[in-house]
Amino acid sequence: MENIFDIKTEHDFLAASLRTFRCQYDNIEVYRKFVDYLKINPEEVRSLDKIPFLPIEMFKNHQILDKNVSTDLFFQSSGTTQMNLSKHFIADENIYKESIYKSFEQFIGKPEDFIFLGLLPSYLEKQNSSLIYMVDFLMKKSGKSENGYFLYNHEDLFKLLNDLKDKKVILFGVSFALLDFLDFCNSNSQTLRFSNTLTVIETGGMKGRKEEMTKDELLVILQEGFKTDKIYSEYSMTELLSQAYSLGQNEYQCPNWMRILIRNVEDPFSYEKDGKTGAINIIDLANIHSCSFIATQDLGKIVGDKFQVLGRIDHSDIRGCSLLVS
Repeated sequence: MENIFDIKTEHDFLAASLRTFRCQYDNIEVYRKFVDYLKINPEEVRSLDKIPFLPIEMFKNHQILDKNVSTDLFFQSSGTTQMNLSKHFIADENIYKESIYKSFEQFIGKPEDFIFLGLLPSYLEKQNSSLIYMVDFLMKKSGKSENGYFLYNHEDLFKLLNDLKDKKVILFGVSFALLDFLDFCNSNSQTLRFSNTLTVIETGGMKGRKEEMTKDELLVILQEGFKTDKIYSEYSMTELLSQAYSLGQNEYQCPNWMRILIRNVEDPFSYEKDGKTGAINIIDLANIHSCSFIATQDLGKIVGDKFQVLGRIDHSDIRGCSLLVS
């Protein structure tokens, strides 16, 4: 496979997607069986909307992996112990690392320029988290001595954020933990005083610990609490090796090797026009050794060259990275 990170144009993306589709049909048993069950001839697929998208639930019950590789490394979705959790097996860590770096650089800046803090208690308490792997990698690239994680030690985080008020800081936080931190600040009459150097990147997820709210409501609370307009969002999941970023207003952008299609909720083989709500299909060409074509249980819509995430399809499992209900 050619280097997906060199994709520049829509023609490049289409060509790479079709080559990836045929390669994965040949080499990923579960995906081949799925395509054959649909009675689709791979040689007749010539556009993105004709590529079959594997239901994301398949990662819960099957090993989605190229037959020509083997690996012991996997990422596992968060959730309760009663859930059957998704596993994404990773044959080449370097692809994930390059995807992390180039996505972050494209939308935020060079990791080396920032101090990274993580307020990700639910993920730190579990093993095999792709989110923790991502933040770990960014911290290593940053190399700053102040980098670090926080569980529930809000006072320590508050002190450090104020000490770093003149430095460029990225705070990655799961939604409920960011709200808990602001509750701590308010209950202790603590006020964060920053110049415009703090960027908060929320990763979604209430996990039943907070009352659900819309993404827009969350962003307003975080902007007021942290005294900054730089409240960004990151969209990814265990089954992906790429990240989309929102720089505000709940509008996400994909890196050049990733695309979003919006399928009809009742007819998975038809697609909605721009501006119409449906279920999110994702093409992630970084998933070279698993499956690049995934039908999620998330709702969204295309807005120009960006997309919005609007919630979850009814009756789908609650995920650790579940999105805020619209």
